[in-house]
Amino acid sequence: MSDTWRPQINGVVRTLEMTTEELARMGHQTLIIGPDARRRTTVSVPFYPEIKLEFFASRRLTRIFREFEPEYVHLTTEGPLGWAARRICLKRKLGFSTAYHTRFPEYLAQRTPRVAARFVRRATFAVLRRFHAPSKAIMVATASIERELLAQAFSRIHRWSRGVDLSMFRPYGENMPAFAHLPRPILLYVGRLAVEKNLRAFLSLDTPGSKVVIGDGPDSDALKYEYPDAHFLGVRQGVKLARCYAAADLFVFPSASDTFGLVLLEASASGLRTAALPAPGPMDIFGGEGDFTALDSDLGRAVAQALTLKVDREAPRAFAGRFTWSACTEQFCAILRISPARIGSVEPANQPDIRPA
Repeated sequence: MSDTWRPQINGVVRTLEMTTEELARMGHQTLIIGPDARRRTTVSVPFYPEIKLEFFASRRLTRIFREFEPEYVHLTTEGPLGWAARRICLKRKLGFSTAYHTRFPEYLAQRTPRVAARFVRRATFAVLRRFHAPSKAIMVATASIERELLAQAFSRIHRWSRGVDLSMFRPYGENMPAFAHLPRPILLYVGRLAVEKNLRAFLSLDTPGSKVVIGDGPDSDALKYEYPDAHFLGVRQGVKLARCYAAADLFVFPSASDTFGLVLLEASASGLRTAALPAPGPMDIFGGEGDFTALDSDLGRAVAQALTLKVDREAPRAFAGRFTWSACTEQFCAILRISPARIGSVEPANQPDIRPA
């Protein structure tokens, strides 16, 4: 169950796509239920017009539950569909798990006047606590997000890591027509163009070479106007995106609010050095490892340091190889088995860790 699903492009959708593919290989039958854009009760999210939220979906979901007869339900998002499915599960006494993919308290606080931001953050956490309270297992991607939720009185938290497609994201070489005329080094950003991604911290830096931005979002027009020297390529997917990674020299990740950051693994698999803030996501993924990364609270210093690193492209790629979608999905299944609602459950202490060996 997910309020965010195709044709949207984001980390949640990618995680669901790859997890369901791996579950199918394991012999499991899955069904992703997303918003029905044809319904009149489906509306766009403010600031995110590509995200459609479906309200009053209980009757549709009840029919799907009756026809599909799920053995277990996973609620991916805390939107209207998530709440509707939660009510159905509670009514049927059907155990379910949830995931905390998005730091909504921080996202909303950043879009709120400073005088009210603290209240908005506390109120949002209160709503999220209520949503996740009946969950048999709340899945989070990193240790720092686990600590954040524990500090906010969440419980039954389990780690569910992420993966990367090494066959797609790899060092193809620097022969990229779109980059051929650009001065080197090429500093690349991939992701949403939105305030929570902290893109201005990157685009305002005085750096050598060229800044390339891939993605779209509510701040797209404003950023293009403010930073005419940057190169905005729009959305890229699949091999086209992978070749953009491979043709760059440095990946820059300015966000301080992501719960993970799949793009960090994609960049590493492509052989790129990375400059980032020491925030959740980069710190959890790289930690103290990686002679191909530079993490600094001053993004400019991080970029300058990363550009001096002399590393072979196979080093970041080897690191990314620790994160596979098959291991991620096995971890997901293990978490379901430890849920109290499951027969033959195991103790939570046996859950796998985020960082595959």
